[in-house]
Amino acid sequence: MLVWDDSHAGPRPGVLVAHTIRGRTPFEEAKARDLAELGYVAFAIDVYGASEIGGDDIASRRNMEALLADRPALQERLSLSLATMTGQAEVDENQVAAIGFCFGGLCVLDLARIGAPLLGVVSFHGLFTAPGNTEGNVTSARVLALHGWDDPMATPDSVVALGEELSALGADWQIHGYGGTQHAFTNPAANDTERGTVYDAQADKRSWIAMKNFLAEQFENLESNK
Repeated sequence: MLVWDDSHAGPRPGVLVAHTIRGRTPFEEAKARDLAELGYVAFAIDVYGASEIGGDDIASRRNMEALLADRPALQERLSLSLATMTGQAEVDENQVAAIGFCFGGLCVLDLARIGAPLLGVVSFHGLFTAPGNTEGNVTSARVLALHGWDDPMATPDSVVALGEELSALGADWQIHGYGGTQHAFTNPAANDTERGTVYDAQADKRSWIAMKNFLAEQFENLESNK
C-alpha cells in the first residue's frame, strides 16, 4: 500500500514500512498514513504475499517461521519490496529509508545487513537474531533500534550482540533502550503480560519522536551533501 500527500509536488523521500508477525494490518497502514502526514511517501509491504493478508495467527506464525528459517529468501523479498517502492513516480529513489515493527524490525535490520541502497533503518521492538549470511558485509545505512529493555524476545545479551554486529558492518548505529518496557510497546492492543507483549504509551511516544528526528537527519544529510 503506497500512501502520499498530494499537497507535496514532485517526488518525495520514501519510507518502507515492514510488518509484525501478523503481516500487513491496519496497524502498519496507520503508520504509513502517519508518515505521509510528515511529508514522506510510505510503502506498507507484506513479505508473506497478497494472498496471506488478513490471515489468522497460525498462518502468520507459519509464514514468519518459514522466512526466519530461510533468511536469504526473506532478504530477497525485502530487496524486491524496496526496489518496488523506489520505482514509484512519487518516490525520490535517492532518498529512501525503512522502518519496521517486531518481525518487521528484524526485516529492516536485514536490509542494512545486506547493504541495501537506503539511507537508514529504524527497528521498533525488533528481533535481533543475526541472519548468518552477512559476515564480511559493509553497510552505509544508518541504524536506529528502539528497544524495550525488558523485552523477553530480545534480551540484553542480544542487544550487545547487535551492537557488535553493527560495528563489524561499519554501520553508524544507535540503540535506545526504554526501561521497564517490554515487547510490542507501540501497539495499543498489546496486553499479554505472560508473553511480555505490553503497550507502553510513554515509550510509544518517545520512540516515534526518535524516529522522526532520525529520518529528518538522514534526508537533511543528503541535501547538505549535494
